[in-house]
Amino acid sequence: MHRITFLIISLLAISAFGIVVAADSAKAATTPVTPKKQHPQEVCLVMGGKINKKLYSDIQGQRVYFCCAMCPPKFKADPDSFFQKAAADGVVFENIQKVCPISGDKIDKKVYSDYEGRHVFFCCRKCRSLFAADPMKYLKRLDMPADSVKWDKDMM
Repeated sequence: MHRITFLIISLLAISAFGIVVAADSAKAATTPVTPKKQHPQEVCLVMGGKINKKLYSDIQGQRVYFCCAMCPPKFKADPDSFFQKAAADGVVFENIQKVCPISGDKIDKKVYSDYEGRHVFFCCRKCRSLFAADPMKYLKRLDMPADSVKWDKDMM
């Protein structure tokens, strides 16, 4: 008799704990996340030290600064993970873009999109819409020599 009572009490306690955990996780899932305030890069993405404006890499239309000469190779090995972390921290990099990543035409600084820490400019709103479908395809174009890119002028 005592075993059955103990078993029932144990099952009720486990069920109550499960309900509390489920309710708490549901609350966390529906609680809105306050986005971090965007700001320019102030620390090295790799080591977290103060940036040196003389040490940088230009990638995907963005200028990324580092604290020391050991950091650029580590960044270049996996730039997307560093861009994602920076975006989560509210970092927006210095944009050095010259052309639209879709058409190759001159950019209009009024037409842009923020993508994982990158402030990307376009020549028109149509290009901004095309970019949203496959951002990495278009960002990689910004690192290629302009004469080797097949620009999407036929989509304009």
